[in-house]
Amino acid sequence: MCDKAYEGKVVFPEGDKDPFAGKALVMRVQSCSPTEIRVPFQVGEDKSRTWVFTKSNEGLLLKHDHRHPDGTPDSVTMYGGYAKAGGTPLSQSFPADDYTAKLIPAAATNEWSTVVSEDSQTFSYILKRDGQLRFQADFDLTKPLSQ
Repeated sequence: MCDKAYEGKVVFPEGDKDPFAGKALVMRVQSCSPTEIRVPFQVGEDKSRTWVFTKSNEGLLLKHDHRHPDGTPDSVTMYGGYAKAGGTPLSQSFPADDYTAKLIPAAATNEWSTVVSEDSQTFSYILKRDGQLRFQADFDLTKPLSQ
């Protein structure tokens, strides 16, 4: 998926509860190296979000890098956590780490998941809080966008 962009849609929450209603969702898989993959996640014209996946001796880490338009870090940035044991090449779950719990106390029970469907047609980004689905966006991997 590296160097490709994919359009997505919010599948939960639906209707007037969709925080990104009416805005295009695009993930761009960029900066791929053996130890780090950066995936900017654009919502409409807002380019402030990047998912950062880092592989290290400690495991696979997901962090959410939020930036202002001038490139400076947002005050709420670099939250996330290490993947739980039992992940697969298609599915990983990342419970909130201590840094996240201190930065965003309400997110202490967050768990982010990334899932590629068995048929490799869909990438899902999922957020649960207190074990309840809070957000899910699905991206169509069958139709890469021209960058």
